[in-house]
Amino acid sequence: MRNFRLTLCYDGGRYDGWQRQGNSENTIQGKLEGLLSRLLDQNVEIAGSGRTDAGVHALAQVCSFRAETELDCETLLAEIRRYLPEDIGAVALEEASPRFHARLSCREKTYVYRIWNSNEPNVFERKWMISVPQALDLDAMRRASAPLLGEHDFSAFCANRHMKKTAVRTLRRIEITRMGGEIRIALTADGFLYHMVRIIVGTLLEVGEGKRAAEDIPAVLASRDRMEAGPTAPAQGLTLWSVKYD
Repeated sequence: MRNFRLTLCYDGGRYDGWQRQGNSENTIQGKLEGLLSRLLDQNVEIAGSGRTDAGVHALAQVCSFRAETELDCETLLAEIRRYLPEDIGAVALEEASPRFHARLSCREKTYVYRIWNSNEPNVFERKWMISVPQALDLDAMRRASAPLLGEHDFSAFCANRHMKKTAVRTLRRIEITRMGGEIRIALTADGFLYHMVRIIVGTLLEVGEGKRAAEDIPAVLASRDRMEAGPTAPAQGLTLWSVKYD
């Protein structure tokens, strides 16, 4: 039995998220498992580095799977590329160590949220960002983001009210940059909770729009109450940017 590491990119716009679901065949994981099972004539189960939500994209999603096959990686990669739909791309395939697991071995993830902050139309990238035409106070947004850095209980920024595991995560980086008409919010952490990035972005946008003071964020974080944070930003602006391993 060989262990493989597959790197993917995908446009999540028409999918019901990464994770296989009993009530939907339209997931990234489901498409891949079906394809690999047919190609290799065996049941193949895939583990992803994380579960991107419905409508969320990936520039470099990493997944792993085990299979009995004599095919070399180059040949198998070519076959995967041949049959994948055009909005899912197989970037790289390599044989991994027996203990490698895409989720359990992951040490760090970076997500980027993209915002089109201009009155000018952006026709060609409209599917991968949200439009916020009004002026945003980026300095206030940066001040608001600073208290979120480090190890905290992020329950206030989690949409899963019944989560049984710990909500403690270490947020290592938040960068807010402007590139012409586009604003990018990049967040790097050892892991993220359900909707955590989108709730942080929704809260920072309230600060940028003057609806919330930057100085309120420590109290929101300390409350551990989802109702104290801002709205969940739309899925289409979010992309899983990179995944790191030891």
